[in-house]
Amino acid sequence: MRPSIQEVKREHETRLLALPGVVSVGIGQDEKGQPAIIIGLDKARPKTEAQIPKTLEEHRVIIQITGSIKISN
Repeated sequence: MRPSIQEVKREHETRLLALPGVVSVGIGQDEKGQPAIIIGLDKARPKTEAQIPKTLEEHRVIIQITGSIKISN
């Protein structure tokens, strides 16, 4: 049985967030409405994008340029 997308996200999130420019790791949908892991980048970063796999444990990975994320209190 393959792990759930939530389990896969949790397992890989810390490593992915350590990559240069990665500002978020979440769960969303691809263009067909299927669950996918969504990686947010602050800007286009070809070297970082090359390090992000197309799938994680059979779950599709989508890279989106989201810009910087600021957290305010």
